[in-house]
Amino acid sequence: MVDKNSDGWSGALFSRSGLVLLGFLGVAGYFLWAEHQAHVIGALPWLLILLCPLMHLFMHHGRGGHGGHGKGDRRGDDERDRTP
Repeated sequence: MVDKNSDGWSGALFSRSGLVLLGFLGVAGYFLWAEHQAHVIGALPWLLILLCPLMHLFMHHGRGGHGGHGKGDRRGDDERDRTP
C-alpha cells in the first residue's frame, strides 16, 4: 500500500537526513575536485585520443561498416572519363 503523504524521492531528498547527505556529497565532491584537478586536466588529451576509436565504432554501428565510404561522390570520375 502506498502512503499518500510521502512525496517519493523529493520528500526524502529534502528531509533532514537528505539535506545532510546532499551537504556531505557537496563537500566530498569539492575536495575530490580540488585534490585531483591537476590529474584530471592532465589526462584530458589522452582521454580524447582514446575516445576516437570508440567514436569510430559507434558511428559505424548499423551502417554496414566501411562499405559506405565514398558512395555517391562521383564528381571526380566524370572529369577523368573525358578525353580532350
